[in-house]
Amino acid sequence: MTSLAITWTLGSHGWAVVKVADEHGEAEAIASYLTDAPEEFLHAVARLVLGDDEARAELEGEPQVYRWFFHRDGSTVDVRLVLADDAQAPDSSGAVLWCGRHTVTALARSALRAFDRIDHEQGEEAYEAQWGRPFPRTELEALRSAMRARRRATAAGDTASEEGR
Repeated sequence: MTSLAITWTLGSHGWAVVKVADEHGEAEAIASYLTDAPEEFLHAVARLVLGDDEARAELEGEPQVYRWFFHRDGSTVDVRLVLADDAQAPDSSGAVLWCGRHTVTALARSALRAFDRIDHEQGEEAYEAQWGRPFPRTELEALRSAMRARRRATAAGDTASEEGR
């Protein structure tokens, strides 16, 4: 598996460009503030960290829609970014713009870094002024908490296996 980078860059008012890249390729998606795209994306990643096998998130591109599909298999996640004609298009339609296989941890860290960078560089007030909605603090912290819970569970599992020897 390769390194993964996700960036979320605000453009003109109410618009963002989301870029995903790894050593095998990259793609860009456009997001409009019409939907809760950042919150939905962070929530989907947190669900994977907490053990869900499937998750999805959608970014409204007006009229196109960008869909993230996540399928977890153990500690790895198959990720697909798909461009569909509009929000009414079935999930089975659309063009795959990017796909990759990464660890759950790499995916979560990339998502955290993307929004931590925005928070550091712009701050929550500037983000809200430019995006048109509040910074996704609740979802960002929920993902961070999910990562801490995962680390604690992993550490407890390691301790339990050591005690069982």
